[in-house]
Amino acid sequence: MIQITVYEGGAAREPLWREVVGDCLRDARHDRDETLGETAARAGVSPQYLSEIERGLKEPSSEVVAAVARALGLTLVDLTEEVSRSLGVGSVASVRNEVGATASGTSARMDAVHLLAA
Repeated sequence: MIQITVYEGGAAREPLWREVVGDCLRDARHDRDETLGETAARAGVSPQYLSEIERGLKEPSSEVVAAVARALGLTLVDLTEEVSRSLGVGSVASVRNEVGATASGTSARMDAVHLLAA
């Protein structure tokens, strides 16, 4: 699970999307016992760029995220669900179901925000 950093004075910083995605991609690569070079070659990116993505330093395009996920045997849904679990949200389907159960419009969007923030 991703940790929220608490700074002096009690202010918290939520992790950035790119940081969480990078952590999940790195975990998936390690689970496969692969090097940066092996995964990067299959994804069509440089090992240096993949390293920066994994460390949350780069904001990759959706095409690059999809290519790296595919290189790791993941779909974008798999990756998104893993990111959700890492943030402590649960599955994307449960968020979708909770939001869908709410009346449409602003209240549904606000419930989604509250689910993601919880």
